[in-house]
Amino acid sequence: MTAFLGNILGSLLKFIYDMVSQIGTEPANFSFYAMAIIITTIIFKLILLPISLHQSKSSKKMNEIQPKMKEIQNKYKSDPQTMQTKMAELYKEHKYNPASGCLVLLIQFPIIIAFFKVMGNPTTFAFRDPGVYEAMNKTFFWIKDLNNPDPYIWGLPLLAAATTYLQSKTMMTATATTDPQAQATQKMMNMFLPIMIFMAARGFAAGLALYWVISNTFSIIQQLVSNRSLGKVKEEN
Repeated sequence: MTAFLGNILGSLLKFIYDMVSQIGTEPANFSFYAMAIIITTIIFKLILLPISLHQSKSSKKMNEIQPKMKEIQNKYKSDPQTMQTKMAELYKEHKYNPASGCLVLLIQFPIIIAFFKVMGNPTTFAFRDPGVYEAMNKTFFWIKDLNNPDPYIWGLPLLAAATTYLQSKTMMTATATTDPQAQATQKMMNMFLPIMIFMAARGFAAGLALYWVISNTFSIIQQLVSNRSLGKVKEEN
């Protein structure tokens, strides 16, 4: 599945590269390849936008009814059958499908992995002629070749970590919960995930780190807009 999706996304990257390479003279420090990665990442995120918005709404709804869920669980903990019936009634009342969040993740996961493969192995999925790929200009400002890791830790690795942290923070705002255990887990993830991304990005091809930064930036903007929109809807209700 991921190989099939990788070929599709790789073809998109190659198509975008062919398009931008025809716009005129290539800037010395901002290659057509870097432009193609950025544009392809944005298109990729736009394709997933309806799924992401549905996931945000589902998470928001789940957190809104969580206190009532806890109340039912505590009240009928000795009667699982009644608990299940009451939970089903609660979901129906609030038009919430508990499986929707998992379904959204299952749809997104193979696509994200496929795109990750494309960025990590461009000659396999996008530029199948190794000679053409090797001859391409792959500069991005201070990075001479996006096929190699960023030579500076303050560059894309740090940006990848910072945008990962900001994305986690915006997600925490959207999915704020009163459950102390869930809050502790969220805070721990928000601390350790950026560190893991930073360490990994130091060894990744810089093109892959660039994709991660652009993807996170898009998600941050999307989540901020979504949080604001959902907040307005809640106020109106």
